[in-house]
Amino acid sequence: MTRRALITGITGQDGSYLAEHLLSQGYQVWGLIRGQANPRKSRVARMMSELSFVDGDLMDQASLVSAVETVQPDEVYNLGAISFVPMSWQQAELVTEINAMGVLRTLEAIRIVSGHNGSRHAGSSGQIRFYQASSSEMFGKAAETPQNENTTFHPRSPYGVAKAYGHFITRNYRESFGMYAVSGILFNHESPRRGAEFVTRKISLGAARIKLGVQEKLHLGNLDAVRDWGFAGDYVRAMHLMLQREEPGDYVVGTGAMHSVRDAVRIAFDHVGLDWQDHVVIDPELVRPAEVEILCADSSRTRAELGWEPTMDFPELMRTMAESDLEHVAREQQYADLLLAGVW
Repeated sequence: MTRRALITGITGQDGSYLAEHLLSQGYQVWGLIRGQANPRKSRVARMMSELSFVDGDLMDQASLVSAVETVQPDEVYNLGAISFVPMSWQQAELVTEINAMGVLRTLEAIRIVSGHNGSRHAGSSGQIRFYQASSSEMFGKAAETPQNENTTFHPRSPYGVAKAYGHFITRNYRESFGMYAVSGILFNHESPRRGAEFVTRKISLGAARIKLGVQEKLHLGNLDAVRDWGFAGDYVRAMHLMLQREEPGDYVVGTGAMHSVRDAVRIAFDHVGLDWQDHVVIDPELVRPAEVEILCADSSRTRAELGWEPTMDFPELMRTMAESDLEHVAREQQYADLLLAGVW
């Protein structure tokens, strides 16, 4: 029997990679969309014609119950979130509603549809398995380095606090209702599909635009912040593997290698043949109110129990993103030239 998966956040970086992976595994994949006029829906639909969509909103409990009832999924992946950390200081309440309460509403929808004990409708086999996208930002001012599943949380942003709530409420529903509910504590993961507001994509896109004469300078904040960065396509495999275990559990996912923002800048600019020091401007306005200085994953449990390994290291990832953005900016320039010439 074909398994069914429901993904919130289907139009985001992780959602698109996860959908591709699950489709390759023979799943029927449904994406939760807030309003069928969502402008990003058509882009994802073009990438994967086999996708199905269902209406739903992480801020609307009834819509989530309806979505779970409609899809009758075997697995639910909650990737929907406001994931740009700096925004969480500007719109803390909205980020909390989606990133924290949205998790609770999704769990409640599964519980309501399945029954109080986490089992599915009478006569149906198995449980609806739930994956929550937790974040390394929960560690914040880390008590130890590297961080593992037992490291104490000390979030340093409203985003991190909201993610910590989502993490604990997932564990609570597992322990309270016997639900198959897990959290993946994923460290930073990037790709050419990353939003332009995120620092790695901002760097790769900036390097490409400067190389092709579209912009002159790249403004950045703290170049000394250190992260454990990996490839998003690798990390969605870990999400899927977590839900295939006999018993639910939480897992840290990362490469175990640390790199600074300065490293990311150097690699991207070197790839396009530029000296970054000639083009990067340090902007104090871009420094976070409370910085997270060092995050590094100890994913030994994930590797041992799930058999997961990353396939792409950070230098290759940044070069891949820079090359992709060179092609992206060149296409944009070509399109703009055609518009000016009156072709379109």
